Amino acid sequence: MHSLITTTAEPTTAEPTTAESTTAEPTTAEPRPPTTPTAAHTALSALVGNTPVLRIARPFVPGGRGFWAKLEGFNPGGMKDRAALHMVERARARGDLRPGCRIIESTSGTLGLGLTLAGMVHGHPVTLVTDPGLEPPMTRLLNAYGAEVDTVTEPHPRGGWQQARLDRVTELLASHPGSWCPDQYNNPDNTAAYTSLALELATQLGHIDVLVCSVGTGGHSAGLSRVLRQLYPGLRVIGVDTVGSTIFGQPARPRLMRGLGSSIHPRNVAYGIFSEVHWVAPAEAVWACRRLAAAHYATGGWSVGAVALVAGWAAGTLPVDARVAAVFPDGPARYLSTVYDDEYCAAHGLLSAPPAPEPDEIPRPDGREVTRWTRCTTVVDPLPVAASDPASDLPSDPASESASDDEVAG
Repeated sequence: MHSLITTTAEPTTAEPTTAESTTAEPTTAEPRPPTTPTAAHTALSALVGNTPVLRIARPFVPGGRGFWAKLEGFNPGGMKDRAALHMVERARARGDLRPGCRIIESTSGTLGLGLTLAGMVHGHPVTLVTDPGLEPPMTRLLNAYGAEVDTVTEPHPRGGWQQARLDRVTELLASHPGSWCPDQYNNPDNTAAYTSLALELATQLGHIDVLVCSVGTGGHSAGLSRVLRQLYPGLRVIGVDTVGSTIFGQPARPRLMRGLGSSIHPRNVAYGIFSEVHWVAPAEAVWACRRLAAAHYATGGWSVGAVALVAGWAAGTLPVDARVAAVFPDGPARYLSTVYDDEYCAAHGLLSAPPAPEPDEIPRPDGREVTRWTRCTTVVDPLPVAASDPASDLPSDPASESASDDEVAG
């Protein structure tokens, strides 16, 4: 039996203890008027945090070894509930977001759930800008929670869907006086929101040698590391990205995986914290998600599968007494028509053989383009490198990619 550990602390909130493109068709759902916060609404924030951890072993780690997974899918909408609540609360405290004003943000889904929760708690209408890659069930769920969903219909010629969404956010902000955008990709409050998550992990596990995180906006990897490194100075941090993502210096390509990766370079990514980075391909993540479900009755989406694959490898290759912690950003519900749909996976070639037992390796992030699980122990900020290294010949073609907004992650 796998042990499930919970802390006896009071449920935590995201407050830290020391963060229509012009051609788009608008949603047809009738927008709801802003609500007045009530005691019941405010109590919703108490549902966020204090999530359990679960010991994961076979089939990821043989020989009695394993790693600890923080199950952020136990939050109402997933890990980004923490960030959404904290960013909204801090903006309200500063006066950047005034009572009743609209929240407008770009999202691939998970942060959108958190913002609808924060909007309900604090009485703000919410508009979420997304792209055609958002799963229809997620759109319906966001509408049911009261959000307006605005879908861009054409990718930006250079920045892909992600830049098209950001451009649309700018348009909507101009058309709604007093509205506010969290700017999750660059907002330091996004990072600070994960102090509560770090303290929960420290309480539950007692000691952590290695932290494995997916990377999208960079928020949760930076926020967790800042706190945990103070507690455990020798902590190693492993970042997990998707093939086709440009965050760590690879060229931007079309991507199936949502929730990690990016076609832009979010400034919340703290490159200096990472001991290494791994890129994982969609078929490898699907294999891991499905094995998690079958063996542990705990699973999630693309980020969860990618993180589990890498965390299992780390637990199996490090000394036997090394304690490895991994963050699972969400649960499986929104992925029933993709990751867990045989027809979808077969159509995209995602039901192939299991991943290799260990990653390929490259000496530097821009050494060559990767297409399968690959590891690199040299991690640098690609923007200064790109500016000073005109000889770099890796192409970029983000125009058709499906961009993400996270650590579920990040």
